[in-house]
Amino acid sequence: MLRIVKPDSSPISEPGPDPRCLLTFQLDGSRYALDVAAVERVVPMVRVTPLPEVPAIIIGVVNFQGKVLPVVDTRRRLGLPDREVRLSDNLLIAKSGGRSLALVVDRVDEVVVLPAKQVQVTKEIVGSAVYVKGVAKLADGLILIHDLETFLSLEEEAALEQALEQERQTGGGGNVDR
Repeated sequence: MLRIVKPDSSPISEPGPDPRCLLTFQLDGSRYALDVAAVERVVPMVRVTPLPEVPAIIIGVVNFQGKVLPVVDTRRRLGLPDREVRLSDNLLIAKSGGRSLALVVDRVDEVVVLPAKQVQVTKEIVGSAVYVKGVAKLADGLILIHDLETFLSLEEEAALEQALEQERQTGGGGNVDR
C-alpha cells in the first residue's frame, strides 16, 4: 500500500517553492525514485512475453489495458546483479520519451513530497551520472532519482521500435504503445 510522506514539518500544501513529488521504490534493499509526473500506474507482476531482437535491458512485453508495453529489467539498467522476476515484484508503468514502459521493481514504497532544497542535482555532485538526475536527502538516507528520458539510449530506442514494429506486423503485438 502506498502512503504519502512529508519528511519535514511543513504542511503538504506548503512544501516551499518548486516542491518535488517522488514515487519511491526498492531494488535489492536500496531506495530509488521517479518523479510522480512520469508514473502512470503501479501494478503487480504479470507474465512477461519474451520479444526477440530487443536490447538486453528489455525482458519482453506485457499487455496492459489493451496496450503492449516493453518491460525493462531495471536491475540490469542500473548495474545491479541479475535475478529472476518474481510474482512479488511490481511493474511501475511510466513514460520515457513519449513511450510507456513497464519497469520491474522489487517493491514500490511511497510518494514523498520534498522541498527543492532537499534534492541535489547530480551534476552538482559528480558532474554527470547516466540515468540519475538527482539525489534526495532524507533523514534516513539518500534516494537516487532516475531520469526516464535517458533510460533508453537512442540505439536501444531504435532497436526496441524495430522489434515492436515487427511484432505488430506479425500480428502478435496488438495495440503496441508508442
